[in-house]
Amino acid sequence: MKPFFLPAFLLLSLSVQAADWPTFRGADRKDISSETGLLKKWPASGPKQVWLNKDVGLGYAGFAVVGDTVYTLGARDVVEYVIAVDAATGKEKWAAEAGALLTNGWGDGPRSSPTVDGDKVYAMGGKGTLVCLNAADGKEIWRTTMDSLGGKVPGWGYCESPLVDGNLVIVTPGGAQGTLAAFDKATGKKVWQSAEWTDPAQYSSIIAVDHNGARQLIQLTMQSVAGVNAADGKLLWKTEFPGKTAVIPTPLFQDGQVFVAAGYGVGCKSFKIKAGNEIEELYASTDMVNHHGGMVLVEGHLYGYSDKAGWTCLDFKTGAVKWAEKKLLGKGAIHSADGMLYLLEEKTGTVVLIEANPKGWEEHGRFTLQPQTTQRNPKGMIWVHPVVSGGKLYLRDQELLFSFDVSGK
Repeated sequence: MKPFFLPAFLLLSLSVQAADWPTFRGADRKDISSETGLLKKWPASGPKQVWLNKDVGLGYAGFAVVGDTVYTLGARDVVEYVIAVDAATGKEKWAAEAGALLTNGWGDGPRSSPTVDGDKVYAMGGKGTLVCLNAADGKEIWRTTMDSLGGKVPGWGYCESPLVDGNLVIVTPGGAQGTLAAFDKATGKKVWQSAEWTDPAQYSSIIAVDHNGARQLIQLTMQSVAGVNAADGKLLWKTEFPGKTAVIPTPLFQDGQVFVAAGYGVGCKSFKIKAGNEIEELYASTDMVNHHGGMVLVEGHLYGYSDKAGWTCLDFKTGAVKWAEKKLLGKGAIHSADGMLYLLEEKTGTVVLIEANPKGWEEHGRFTLQPQTTQRNPKGMIWVHPVVSGGKLYLRDQELLFSFDVSGK
């Protein structure tokens, strides 16, 4: 009998599906880790720090974690880099140029998370350069720019994380040539651009869902939320969602229902995509005024920070408020794993573990991130979203990248 070997690329693919965190908010962009057996209560001092890398560059870029590597972006001098770090030791493996430095009054540098697909990494620089690199060594495969697609750099820079879906990598250049654009992920050749939808780019990241017999790409702008066909970029449906200043959170989808939210007093809206892609509004309110910390949907309940009432739990189907808590922790970002919520306060770097419980706030530990950067812009805060992967909690404050053991082992 011949020995049975799996090809290396298949092993990597299986690994990504099993437990890794290949892109912003995870493979399904729901921001819920599939890991189990994690700590349900933290020691008084917080979980054990595994390592600290003090040189991943400036900016607000998040992480992709695949196999034994953490991928992020960071600015060094006047260049933005994609940076690969050993997940076990925190030591840098390689750095590759992503594009010129985005300068901004709230802090310079990149804002997105890389996306890992098989043996490739896709990353968006702050000025809108999209690069494809070898995951193993950072060697460049291809690159393109959002301005070549008619896009204009939004006020706070390009912040979305590229979506890889099938053979395509899809991004949001925005503008008259089309809001969304898809490329052959292997060659970088443009496959389509959504000419029927021409809103300028904002800061949200695309989600992909199977609904009404099609693969739908759902994205949010300052004017609307819409779905396009992943096969050809044709507009399937669109509904108004007027934003103010900046529209940032990633849409949520479950059982044909979409939920979107924005800050600056805008609030939230939820609707059903019915047969024939007809849109039926379910509710709209200011009970979830989510700025940029994101939201998660756990067992029918939506959690996130609302500028109106603080940390808030809503019934997803109806929009009814189940509870709100503002005194115990200030504004920040959220992540979910193993039935728990990981909350990060943006001003202080306080990290809190609570249950994902619609009955109320049940806290199971907290600690404050230390040390904190001395290089952050005075207007900037700790805005990088937490990620749990491989039993580790990853946090970042500018050039400082932390790994904490939350595995429960």
